[in-house]
Amino acid sequence: MKVFGIAGYSGSGKTTLLEKLIPQFTARGLKVSVIKHAHHGFDIDRPGKDSYRHREAGASEVLLSCGERWALMHERRHEGDVMLDELLARLAPCDLVLVEGFKQEPVPKLEVYRPENGKPPLFPDRDDIVAVATEAAIDTALPVLPLNDAAAIARFVIDTLQLQER
Repeated sequence: MKVFGIAGYSGSGKTTLLEKLIPQFTARGLKVSVIKHAHHGFDIDRPGKDSYRHREAGASEVLLSCGERWALMHERRHEGDVMLDELLARLAPCDLVLVEGFKQEPVPKLEVYRPENGKPPLFPDRDDIVAVATEAAIDTALPVLPLNDAAAIARFVIDTLQLQER
């Protein structure tokens, strides 16, 4: 599996870009998975539901399954933050794992940069950022890709990771 990150501050458009990139990769026959880091706690089930009750009772993992999908919830309780490698090990084999967030993990990344957010760019301080997607004119030796050109960004990722299209 090849891993490529999408980094940037909240509100920069990382999720929107991923939404546009995934069909670009799948249209080329690539099997894609996504790992998203959430800064705040989240729940995919609701109080009163069986799976919620099982977790609240102390189950370390609860797997929900139906005909269309399944989801595994793993309770970390007092284990602290999870590392990207641990999450990657849980994924089924695929061609490409796109990682949203986890900006401190040392994987090649594209920074989504919007100066109007009022935040400084990440790329000057991060060696693992290999390109920047933006609509702004910026001063960098890195490749600068048009933020709204998902096809060009997908081509860059494919070439950078040397992915084999099918």
